[in-house]
Amino acid sequence: MARSTLRRADRVSTILERLAHDGSVDAGRLADDFDVSPATIRRDLQMLEDQKLLSRTHGGAVAADVAYELPVLYRGGQHREQKRAIARCTVARLPHGPLTVGFTGGTTTYEVARLLAERFDLTVITNALNIAVELALRPRLKLIMTGGVSRTQSYELVGPFADRLLAGLNIGVAVVGVDGISARGGLTTHDEIEAHTNHAMIRRADRVIVVADGSKVGQILLAQICPVTDVAELITDSSADPAALDGIRRAGTEVIIADA
Repeated sequence: MARSTLRRADRVSTILERLAHDGSVDAGRLADDFDVSPATIRRDLQMLEDQKLLSRTHGGAVAADVAYELPVLYRGGQHREQKRAIARCTVARLPHGPLTVGFTGGTTTYEVARLLAERFDLTVITNALNIAVELALRPRLKLIMTGGVSRTQSYELVGPFADRLLAGLNIGVAVVGVDGISARGGLTTHDEIEAHTNHAMIRRADRVIVVADGSKVGQILLAQICPVTDVAELITDSSADPAALDGIRRAGTEVIIADA
């Protein structure tokens, strides 16, 4: 990805975080904070309005009137250090020797995959396009893509094609990303078709590890992937809600707090 794209992705992620926190942003202040021109900020805001992620106003923008799923392109800058700490902790807990690992989509699962990329005894099964791109040129590991219909928001391939391929595979460890996890709601995400495909991967795994930064813990989204009782381990960070973590522990899932 070009450096200019990375800068824009981080900038847009920050704009959306401020909207979520404050409800509105001022274009002039954004231009000063990011050291870019007002025209650059106007283009950013127009792009986000086109994606229905905000509504532009005279001099700035206000948060969209509906809940939205932030595209994965803009999530990488959020909680970055926590995600990398979670990834390091996850890799340390995976067994040595030949291993088949399944990855669902997500920015934290992507960080785990990047750290595993140098292993030579690994078979990776994934429906995540960004993970596949990261691993495709690594000659020492075997990469299996599921096929399916691409979801722009999550970079995941989902639907019957993906489900059918997963049904014929055996996975040692599934590393699963979520939009929400709680004792009551289980593992949840924004899209019901994506949830079904992720559940198909979980069903084929001997061990399921959920990787989720603290902002996801205690959240319940539209579509359930599976109950929390299907998960062996949740690896998160110290910002997670303690009460929500206690509920997950009582359900029988081991909770590991990654040290950032």
